[in-house]
Amino acid sequence: MNQPGLLQDKVVVVTGGGGGIGREIALAMAREGARLVVNDIGASVSGEGLDASPAQQVVKEIKALGSEAVANTDSVSDPLSAARIIQTAMENFGRIDVVVNNAGILRDRFFHKMSVDEWDAVMKVHLHGGFYVSRAAAPYFKEQESGNYIHMTSTSGLVGNFGQANYSAAKLGITALSKSIALDMLKFNVRSNCIAPFAWSRMIGSIPTDTPEQQARVDRIKQMTPAKIAPLAVALASDDSAHVNGQVFAVRNNEIFLMSQPRPLRSVHRSEGWTPQTVLDQAMPALQSSFFDLERSGDVFSWDPI
Repeated sequence: MNQPGLLQDKVVVVTGGGGGIGREIALAMAREGARLVVNDIGASVSGEGLDASPAQQVVKEIKALGSEAVANTDSVSDPLSAARIIQTAMENFGRIDVVVNNAGILRDRFFHKMSVDEWDAVMKVHLHGGFYVSRAAAPYFKEQESGNYIHMTSTSGLVGNFGQANYSAAKLGITALSKSIALDMLKFNVRSNCIAPFAWSRMIGSIPTDTPEQQARVDRIKQMTPAKIAPLAVALASDDSAHVNGQVFAVRNNEIFLMSQPRPLRSVHRSEGWTPQTVLDQAMPALQSSFFDLERSGDVFSWDPI
């Protein structure tokens, strides 16, 4: 007799589940016995165009694995539409156990050139969408006194990157949203964690390859397939990780990192208080050795993927 999977009969919603990381997470969870709502509007990376077939194709693959799944093409960026994603789970499976907030778009532009529309579009999908879908699931989690959120963040927000002020701000916002959910819903036995994935997908498929150095970088990134992210997501979704809450992880090929969260590094004190001049003369020089450099993800993760 086959052993039941880690997620046997759990009902999981994966937003942006029609391709890339979302698809791999959905398939991996199905292999562990989960029942899936695969949400994907079938849009391009820039959020344009609609196509039901990506979600339907993943549902077909899940059913071929012997698990249950339904497709949903609602957008996460509207609260009523996002609520229908969760309602799809309730109507088809009668409950909801895990929400994977993975849907995303890119509108990369250097900050001084970024339009309001480019800012809004990314915020609506990533940060607002993460809230809308999570909030729609919250009453069901509260009532059943169990539930699990897994949010995709990014080192673009955790560390920094060029040309992604909208994406970086949204992704760092998601880490704060996740922590707040973990704190507010702990008494209902609800957990919330983040994953910052390193993976080659259509979201980063526009990286230039004009020079040998750029091509070599892309070749290294291509080693980091979306499938590498799925094991951690499955583990976080399982009851065996009930003690893991409010954490931020990163996955880079075969490496898993626990990421730091902002905490005081050092302090300076002046019993008579501070003036602007004493801040400049005393506080800044004392603190300067602990200043952070203007690093990007590649500066912090400077070695080749392992």
